[in-house]
Amino acid sequence: MKKEKKTKEKSYTGKTIGYFWRAAAKHPVSGIAMFLSMFFASVIMVVTPLYYKKFINLIAGSPMTDSATYGILVVLAIIFSLKLSTHFFRRLNNFLANYFESKVIAELTDFCFEQMHRRSFSFFNNNFVGSLTKKVKWFVSAFEGITDRLVWNIMPLLVSIVVIIYVLWGVSRSMAVGISVWLVVFIGVNWIFNRFKMKYDLKRSDLETKSTGILADTITNNSNVKLLNGYEFEVKSYAEANDELRRSRRWCWDLGTIFDTAQGVLALILEISIMVYAVMLWRKGLFTLGDFALIQSYLTTIMDKIWDFGNIIRWTYQNLADAEEMTVVLETPPEIVDLPHAKSLEVAKGGIEYKNVGFNYSKTRSILKNFNLVVPARQRLAIIGPSGAGKTTVIKLLFRMHDVAKGKIMIDGQDISHVTQDSLWRNVSLVPQDPLLFHRTLRENIRYGKPDATDEEVIQAAKAANCHEFISRLSDGYETFVGERGMKLSGGERQRVAIARAILKNAPILVLDEATSSLDSESEMLIQDALDKLMKEKTVIVIAHRLSTIRKMDRIITVDDGEVIEDGTHDELSKKKGGVYHKLWELQAGGFIK
Repeated sequence: MKKEKKTKEKSYTGKTIGYFWRAAAKHPVSGIAMFLSMFFASVIMVVTPLYYKKFINLIAGSPMTDSATYGILVVLAIIFSLKLSTHFFRRLNNFLANYFESKVIAELTDFCFEQMHRRSFSFFNNNFVGSLTKKVKWFVSAFEGITDRLVWNIMPLLVSIVVIIYVLWGVSRSMAVGISVWLVVFIGVNWIFNRFKMKYDLKRSDLETKSTGILADTITNNSNVKLLNGYEFEVKSYAEANDELRRSRRWCWDLGTIFDTAQGVLALILEISIMVYAVMLWRKGLFTLGDFALIQSYLTTIMDKIWDFGNIIRWTYQNLADAEEMTVVLETPPEIVDLPHAKSLEVAKGGIEYKNVGFNYSKTRSILKNFNLVVPARQRLAIIGPSGAGKTTVIKLLFRMHDVAKGKIMIDGQDISHVTQDSLWRNVSLVPQDPLLFHRTLRENIRYGKPDATDEEVIQAAKAANCHEFISRLSDGYETFVGERGMKLSGGERQRVAIARAILKNAPILVLDEATSSLDSESEMLIQDALDKLMKEKTVIVIAHRLSTIRKMDRIITVDDGEVIEDGTHDELSKKKGGVYHKLWELQAGGFIK
């Protein structure tokens, strides 16, 4: 049996970027237009200081004549046009980015949703709801953050550096070379530092997931926290997890502050060094006042962009660290997958056969060894046995919540491991002990068994499940929202809604897992009546502890230690003295009287 494992030691950065790239590549026109608009805006913005240089030189060196004034006004008109063009391209970039990013974000979100729900049942048993939703949210937010920085920071930075070095090469080659060397060293140091810091960002992300998971778990189980006096313990546990997160978060922030300090000193040294060198050139008559304005403008631009570069690298790595947890999920193969070219399950009769089935949850815990069971089509079979005997495992394997370790399970002669899971679930219905409902209307919850069902079909199913009456008494009737997990309804009401859903689905195979075990007598009577209607003309497997609910079953088997030890009808097994069923029946039916 395959396992869904996380390999946290492996870096998934490249995989994360791959997912982002594939989603973005679906919108090439808007994506390219978005980058081009920022490219033009960046080029124009860096070219504009050249005209400020010309403007200052004209003011400083020209006599106050009409022609000189005209020349100055022409330069100002050019500056105005350039700034207006920059503004136009930046606003155009906003609209293009809004379109492009919103489309890609929606696709990434849909993709994560689809992939999350393709995970196997065990995956959800091993992960907190809160941590899973956080992973999706941070994955999508990471794309938005990285894209914004590419467009608004990296693109202007690269354009600014190339154009500025090109312009300065014409003013002073030694100055251009000096700035180029400084830029290479500065960017290299930034890169190395942020690669070093990433491992701490990953640790912080893990700790945030842990903290979020505890929060979600305690909110979901808030009643247990109160009724089992767990408040002090949970507060302490959350505080400990949160304090570990605080220390990790502070260390990451401190690393950033330390580097910002060193970065600021380096930037100041470059600025003063260049200005000192410019003064030396001015003394030699090689620099004008306009050149000083140009250099100062370019130094300011470089410092702003380079300072941002350090933050950009840190934020980008932080985004990648945040997104990595979802990438791990996406890159981890589901425990159970359809075989290539798997066919759809076709159920004509509904016969089930377990053939030499073996299964174990771990190497030390074997549940089924050589389990054999034949359930003829349209037979109503009940399974009883002590806790841990393997009853629920038999059902889980039928639904492929787990795959068998050996042997096979057949439905109408078709190996269920060779058919698509969707087709399997289409033909098998489950009514569990504690059915969970969506926080949607009652109509939507019932219709979930058959999405194209008419309102009349929904009502007919509700009547058959004996829940139409209580639904009709509600102020909003079938439009009543049932609350998260259906908690606004009683246990019996939830059970009847689940039965209505199963009636509407009308699958040929029906599984009832302790469907009436925790209900009051009135609810049990209503549900038993609904189940009798639901079971007609179906192959039925019932797991029950209350033997009174399975007396009318066609056949009853007793399972213990993963094997069938008794097989017969109620009358046969109840008369078999010394048998497990006989003892249980005497205990439940006559124990209190004795």
